[in-house]
Amino acid sequence: MEQYKGADFGELSPHPFAVADAAYRVMINEGISQSILVSGESGAGKTESTKLLMRYLAYMGGRAVSEGRTVEQQVLESNPVLEAFGNAKTVRNNNSSRFGKFVEIQFDKRGRISGAAIRTYLLERSRVCQVSDPERNYHCFYMLCAGPSEDVQRYKLGNPRTFHYLNQSNCYALDGVDDSKEYLATRRAMDIVGISSAEQDAIFRVVAAILHLGNIEFKKGKEIDSSEPKDEKSWFHLRTAAELFMCDAKALEDSLCKRIIVTRDETITKWLDPESAAVSRDALAKVVYSRLFDWIVDKINNSIGQDPDSKVLIGVLDIYGFESFKTNSFEQFCINLTNEKLQQHFNQHVFKMEQEEYTKEEINWSYIEFIDNQDVLDLIEKKPGGIIALLDEACMFPRSTHETFAQKLYQTFKNHKRFSKPKLSRTDFTISHYAGDVIYQTDLFLDKNKDYVVAEHQALLSESKCSFVSGLFPPSSEESSKSSKFSSIGSRFKQQLQALLETLSSTEPHYIRCVKPNNLLKPAIFENHNVLQQLRCGGVMEAIRISCAGYPTRKTFLEFVDRFGILAPDVLDGSSDEITACKRLLKKVELEGYQIGKTKVFLRAGQMAELDTRRSEVLGRSASIIQRKIRSHLSRKTFIMLRLSAIRIQAICRGELARKVYESMRREAASLRIQKCFRMFIARKAYKELCSSAICIQTGMRGMAARNELRFRRQTKAAIIIQSHCRKYLAHLHYTKLKKAAITTQCAWRGRVARRELRKLKMAARETGALQAAKNKLEKQVEELTWRLQLEKRMRADMEEAKTQENAKLQATLHEVQLQFKETKALLMKEREAAKKAAEQIPVIKEVPVVDQAMLDKLTSENEQLKGMVSKLEERIHETEKKYEEANKLSEERLKQALDAESAIIQLKTTMQRLEEKVSDMQSENQVLRQQSLLSPPVKRVAELPPAPVSQRLENGHHLSEESKSNESITETPTKQLGTEANDKLRRSRSQRQHESVDALIECVMKDNGFSQGKPVAAFTIYKCLLHWKSFEAERTNVFDRLIQMIGVAIENQENNELMAYWLSITSSLLFLLQKSLKAAGATTPQKALPTSLFGRMTMGFRSSPSSNKLAVAALSAVRQVEAKYPALLFKQQLAAYVEKIYGIIRDNLKKELGALLALCIQAPRASKGGVLRSGRSFGNNSASNHWQSIIDSLNSLLNTLKENHVPPIFIQKIYTQVFSYINVQLFNSLLLRRECCTFSNGEYVKSGLAELELWCCQAKEEYAGSSWEELKHIRQAVGFLVIHQKYRISYDEITNDLCPILSVQQLYRICTLYWDDNYNTRSVSPDVISSMRILMTEDSNNARSNSFLLDDNSSIPFSVDELSTTLQEKDFLDVKPAAELLENPAFEFLNE
Repeated sequence: MEQYKGADFGELSPHPFAVADAAYRVMINEGISQSILVSGESGAGKTESTKLLMRYLAYMGGRAVSEGRTVEQQVLESNPVLEAFGNAKTVRNNNSSRFGKFVEIQFDKRGRISGAAIRTYLLERSRVCQVSDPERNYHCFYMLCAGPSEDVQRYKLGNPRTFHYLNQSNCYALDGVDDSKEYLATRRAMDIVGISSAEQDAIFRVVAAILHLGNIEFKKGKEIDSSEPKDEKSWFHLRTAAELFMCDAKALEDSLCKRIIVTRDETITKWLDPESAAVSRDALAKVVYSRLFDWIVDKINNSIGQDPDSKVLIGVLDIYGFESFKTNSFEQFCINLTNEKLQQHFNQHVFKMEQEEYTKEEINWSYIEFIDNQDVLDLIEKKPGGIIALLDEACMFPRSTHETFAQKLYQTFKNHKRFSKPKLSRTDFTISHYAGDVIYQTDLFLDKNKDYVVAEHQALLSESKCSFVSGLFPPSSEESSKSSKFSSIGSRFKQQLQALLETLSSTEPHYIRCVKPNNLLKPAIFENHNVLQQLRCGGVMEAIRISCAGYPTRKTFLEFVDRFGILAPDVLDGSSDEITACKRLLKKVELEGYQIGKTKVFLRAGQMAELDTRRSEVLGRSASIIQRKIRSHLSRKTFIMLRLSAIRIQAICRGELARKVYESMRREAASLRIQKCFRMFIARKAYKELCSSAICIQTGMRGMAARNELRFRRQTKAAIIIQSHCRKYLAHLHYTKLKKAAITTQCAWRGRVARRELRKLKMAARETGALQAAKNKLEKQVEELTWRLQLEKRMRADMEEAKTQENAKLQATLHEVQLQFKETKALLMKEREAAKKAAEQIPVIKEVPVVDQAMLDKLTSENEQLKGMVSKLEERIHETEKKYEEANKLSEERLKQALDAESAIIQLKTTMQRLEEKVSDMQSENQVLRQQSLLSPPVKRVAELPPAPVSQRLENGHHLSEESKSNESITETPTKQLGTEANDKLRRSRSQRQHESVDALIECVMKDNGFSQGKPVAAFTIYKCLLHWKSFEAERTNVFDRLIQMIGVAIENQENNELMAYWLSITSSLLFLLQKSLKAAGATTPQKALPTSLFGRMTMGFRSSPSSNKLAVAALSAVRQVEAKYPALLFKQQLAAYVEKIYGIIRDNLKKELGALLALCIQAPRASKGGVLRSGRSFGNNSASNHWQSIIDSLNSLLNTLKENHVPPIFIQKIYTQVFSYINVQLFNSLLLRRECCTFSNGEYVKSGLAELELWCCQAKEEYAGSSWEELKHIRQAVGFLVIHQKYRISYDEITNDLCPILSVQQLYRICTLYWDDNYNTRSVSPDVISSMRILMTEDSNNARSNSFLLDDNSSIPFSVDELSTTLQEKDFLDVKPAAELLENPAFEFLNE
């Protein structure tokens, strides 16, 4: 549409937009109303062309708003509504308009659409009841049947094949058309044109009622010539139609089957036969549909509205094309009459006006003949002898039939050249129209021409309870009085045509001829004969003939000279007369056959094209010259501009490319980081799920395997018991037989063997003495190293104490010197000021100044003395700092040496224990050899006898069982040699099996064995193994040292809180079990208090000998008490030291993590100071609370880690109590040291953070939080003081007693002097309160109390082993299961017990 806007007519390809644009331009420019007549036969595209015209006019007409909707939108959306109720499928067209339509679009002065009106002509009412194959009824019936299911059920509809008015044809659907979607589109169009939802429901209710009316069939009734509904189906449709019309079903039946005749004397009721009843039914359906269509048109017109102030309009006529079917009835007669009228209008406009212009211009021309159809119009509509007049006359007589009407036509027009009678028909007639001959059948002419409503139908529907139905049939005075005035459709239609032609005559017409290319309704197929016939019938061929015969091209003299003067410029020189110039110009170009009129030049066909060709050549040559000159100038100018632009664009593009590359690199790096984290999360999640699943499966499998193993062991044990008793009996029997024979032969043999073994024992004794000497030497070295380490520690402690005292003295001296320096400096300043004042007060009378030389010398000497003292103090301070640094370096070196010595002692002790084991093994072997030397078996058959079963078990505590001891006591029995050999073998492998068992235990414990019943499996497993091995009762063993070394290696990664929490849970549980199980064996001499540090306890244990140092511990009654030897008690002390160390690591890690966050939390961010809220709670909701949230997240993270590792609650309480104390110290000290933190807004900010901590304590519960909240008392009271309003009204007693009772005077004075209000500019406390604080501070300083206002952090260990014992219970370990990995090892079968 934008392309055709403002384009000259004929400049672009033919299109309805071009015609619409031309009409709109003429209307705007000349102020003349326009009309566009769209003509053509059915199916040629008249309706679609009309839509395009209305779209273009709506596009050009702007957006005038009416009742919330634009007028042009309502005009456009009226087309789908009218098409749904007025269009149907015919033989030639799938969407044929069965009514005529003339749309008047009104425009205001600015060319905007201001109103519109739609006029309709001759709706084909008979199509409602009669449809021929393959045509369809009106679209609305099929749309309603295909509508939503709720509408179909509401109106009791179904398939269109079940309705009589629709199933007369076999065509129910159109290709490419979805009736359900069209139904919804029609509904939306109704909304736009202003039809309400209730009115839409009423419209479709009436449409459904018409369908149900058509299914009512009649049969003969009980009375003569009477009728009634045929069957139950007919009764159903009758009741449904009455329900939809909202009238009485009985009254509807009577209106269809009866007629009431009113005479002068009485009223007669006449029954109708079944055929008459069916005719009455069809008449009711037709009149209801006709009234419904008229109502829709009136509703659209009223909704759109008309502009009474509009002066111009554009009318678009879309009316039926010329029709000639096999059966042509009254509708085709009226349609063809319309086309004859429009053809006459076309003839008058084109042909007559053409010849009138020739006459007016007085040019030589001959009259051009054209076909005039006035005689056909006279034949049809002339009064009183026209066909319409005769039809009205026949309708007025009750007994007239179509046969009498046909005979009347034959008699009247037998000599008319346009009228003829077919040879084979008695009632048909033929009219020769301008488009061809058409044969009409008069069978239904009379019925279709009658325009009346049956009185019974009128009375029935006017009394309907539905206001919409009753509104379609309003009662009229004429009908009530039974007036006999006759009204025919033909006459009314003729009047409408006359009014239409008068409207068209008052406008300037434009014509669009639609040509149908083929009758197959398919694209890209052109039937030449059919197209030529349409052009001939539409008068197009005649118009072309007239144009070629006359002068189709004409221009005024001025236009002609202005357009073609360039063909001969010399003709125009010196000539002012336009006519003369035109003649000379035409003579110059050598044209023939043209005419010169009064005001115009008339040219023959083709001459204008020849002149335009010559003009184009001249213009082309001139344009080439101009272009050649200008292009060079423009090219150079363009080149210069392009070069400058290119340089700028290159710079911009390179910068943009660099930014994009940098941005892409950033995005890529960010995406890689996100992917890495996401993949890590997914992998960790999958691993955890897989791990948990594997653990569940392993638990089940191991349980099943353990049960099978237990069953097998029970069976094996029972079998072994039986076998042992049997073998015991056999061995005893065999022993008694051989005893007597063995005794007699052993004595001689033993003597011989004893002498041989004596020599071997002497050699072994020499080796044992060497080992014993080496052992004694190592013990001396260990004692010497232990003594040196203890001495070094004592020297280090004394040096630190001396260094501390010396530092304190130096600091006190420095403080005193600084005070003296300040006082001296203040006195000096006062004296200088006094001297200045005295100098100013002395009047300047004498020229010689008066100076007190003695005072000046005294002050100068004192000043020099003070400077000397200050320099000496600075030197002493410098020397003290150097000594302090040297002492620190020395202490670090000695500490390193002490650590190395401790590690060396541990290694020496391990070596010594191994040597002791070797010595004990050699002693046992020596004893065995001595026993063997005393034995002399006389016979060699002893070796061949079956050995006795060995039931002894060597434990890890280096002690044999009672049975082995008893067997050793028997030395003179000959059979004892067998047991001695077995014990010899067991003792040889004892050390190796001991190390293997300990290695397996340590390897298992180093893994994450998890928890059982909330207790660590590793701790319980270690305890069970130590208890079974009787390691607690052993005086010499290296198991405890290896366990301590294992714990030290496990906690090397001190940054991992989860690992630290796991080992804290293991060590604390093991310490509890040892505390409950071990009891001292009873020491002979009391011991000193044990050191508290880890290395102190280890050194103390190494320095004391196992035989002389035994700790006295109160008797414990718990799980299973054993008498502990020194290694077990030492192991317990070392384990307690590691518990304290791991506790301190976890606490310090949390402090380190919170330290950086606390530095950010003490002061509110600057971005939020301008918008700080008035309450701490609401302030905490700001984005600045991220730092506090990070602190909460850190606390929650550690709490979850401790809970997951089942750390005893007492440790959790102590950790959080000390951490909250650390938070209190850091925040409070930062508040006192930084003035920018002592503000009102900052107090609100810190208060909101403390509220978050309080909420965390409540959520963590007292079991874990303990008294953590009470540790924040200093910062809470300080912040509470900062956020109090009107501080100047508060007294000192209120501050110290109510607000800040725990803060010292120095701290309060510091806060009050640093405070400033950045929100309200309020004052701090009153000067009286400040002076009171200053006086109290002076008294405190006189009393030699500490002047420090800062808090110190407490990093001590706040619990003891006894407190741990009170928090745990022995019954918690009853159901704990040992490590599953060790249960599979045969050496750890005792764990299953």
